[in-house]
Amino acid sequence: MKTFSIIMLLLFAAAIPYMFKDYWLYVIIIGVYYAILSTSWSMLAGQVGIISFAHAAFAAVGAYTSSLMVTKLGVPIPVGMLAGAGIAGIFGLFIGSLTLRMRGPYLALTTLGFSEIFRIFLTAEYELTRGSYGLRVPLIFGGNKVASYYIGLGLLVITVFSLSIMLRSKLGLFLLAMREDEDGAATRGVNTVFYRLYAFVVTSAFAGIAGGFYAHVVGLVSPRMAMIGEMGLVLAMGVFGGMESFLGAALGAIILQTLTEFLRAFEQWRLAIFGALVLFTLRFTPEGILPKLFFLISSFRYKAFTDKS
Repeated sequence: MKTFSIIMLLLFAAAIPYMFKDYWLYVIIIGVYYAILSTSWSMLAGQVGIISFAHAAFAAVGAYTSSLMVTKLGVPIPVGMLAGAGIAGIFGLFIGSLTLRMRGPYLALTTLGFSEIFRIFLTAEYELTRGSYGLRVPLIFGGNKVASYYIGLGLLVITVFSLSIMLRSKLGLFLLAMREDEDGAATRGVNTVFYRLYAFVVTSAFAGIAGGFYAHVVGLVSPRMAMIGEMGLVLAMGVFGGMESFLGAALGAIILQTLTEFLRAFEQWRLAIFGALVLFTLRFTPEGILPKLFFLISSFRYKAFTDKS
């Protein structure tokens, strides 16, 4: 039944370009970008127990790497995106090597510091990045939204599938054991620093390729990508969708991105409504609204089936 539901969900996702016009399709494409970020961040926070505030900065690393390689070196966009993922992974290796021996608020604050330093660097290096004006870059398929959507959907499917396989492997068991009791896992021979760093690098690379995708969909990258507010948005999407559910984190990102467009009509109340929704989630469904909704739907279907029999 779970496999059937996933197939139906994929078929629905494949039909979206034929259901929405250009503007709303563009909104959903941006939601797919956030979905890749939210899913990879939920791997860290929900499955490993690492609360990092540098994920949006890693996306900016990927975006600027791809943009500069395409505009300055003339490489194809796919090569630039892959290079962006690789450079983001290298940044993740460097930052993780310095920070992952820390725990709790110390780790979170250190990653937050890196994010802010990188944003200031992007703003100050005008000759390379054009500072706060941003860097204009070529669009995927010349800006064809349908093609861009399918590229993003493919990247999202690869992200969810890869992280799911990773979580179901021996490595995933180690990560879950570390999340529940890191000291206990270490006493049983698990190299906790190595596996935490491995997960950090992998998720940083996924953030990097998401950033490259975003750059060539929007056509403009700016230091705003690394702002703390952007990281807060990714965190809220993960919490809303469910940090322990990759599918929930992805859907939560797309739903909240679409919801923010509807809330633009409320102007100054928009952020207040958005914040209240996140607080409601944390208070009443800390596992996320979507996993709770899936559970209620499954329970209702099971009850209906047993009543008929």
